[in-house]
Amino acid sequence: MMRSSIAVKVRGLTKRFGDFVAVDNIDLSIKKGEIFGFLGPNGAGKSTTIKMLCGLLLPTGGTGTVGGFDIMKQSEEIKKNIGYMSQKFSLYDDLTVEENIHFFSGIYGVTNSRKKERLGWVLEMAGLQDKRKAVTKTLPGGFKQRLALGCAILHEPPIVFLDEPTSGVDPISRRNFWNLINEMSKAEITIFVTTHYMDEADYCNRLALIYRGKVIAEGTPNELKQKYMTRYVLEVEVDKVVEAMEVMYKNGIETAIFGSLLHATVDNMEKAIPRIKNLLEESNIPLNRIERIVPSLEDVFVALIEVS
Repeated sequence: MMRSSIAVKVRGLTKRFGDFVAVDNIDLSIKKGEIFGFLGPNGAGKSTTIKMLCGLLLPTGGTGTVGGFDIMKQSEEIKKNIGYMSQKFSLYDDLTVEENIHFFSGIYGVTNSRKKERLGWVLEMAGLQDKRKAVTKTLPGGFKQRLALGCAILHEPPIVFLDEPTSGVDPISRRNFWNLINEMSKAEITIFVTTHYMDEADYCNRLALIYRGKVIAEGTPNELKQKYMTRYVLEVEVDKVVEAMEVMYKNGIETAIFGSLLHATVDNMEKAIPRIKNLLEESNIPLNRIERIVPSLEDVFVALIEVS
């Protein structure tokens, strides 16, 4: 049982593979019942970190505890007291929904007296009551995702690690999944979730941004926006996005592509707007719209990696 109010705590956590430093001396402290987001691009070190915290990979250096158990010496105890869902969902495609749930019940040591109740809970939570006999590989991504979550928490662990759980599923399934995570948090379950979808950060109580193995910022979503975005962000809508970005970049204006739009980060909004209009006009690039917007966490991330 976790007696401390801190569910996960690590200091100087490091993982090297030969000369390559995948996770570089990171510190984290996560409270019980918190939804903690671990954000960064692919290859930043998110999955390596989560595997060390889950007892699946031994750290090269550092100290820490998960649920009160030592990450260096008590990996087997950690595994018994956590739920872990990988980005590949860890399900057996050739088994039926029900068979997968029974299999993971056995893996996690769910008692016979509880198996029927937990089976019913997973089927209801995942919306799979009428698909219990369906072969898992025939399920749409959103159903597979919820089934994988159900199987990962059959044994009702106090801490759950979710590694890119919304990767490859449609936006509606992503939103529904976050609703489930919120319900779990209300029940005092600690959620550690990795994602490269920056828009998901606002669902988290706190988050850390990781880039090239280092934590480059940590705090609540609002704290990160206020602390690191002291400049203005302008949203620029043009038809020739790449050409417009090149023109602005060549003229010293920090610009990044966001879907079909450009975000320009500027110090002085009053001077920047007419300057951008003139630059685009001189380059024969029609401007559809330019306006100031509230910075997103993706803007924060872009601003941070510019200086890291």
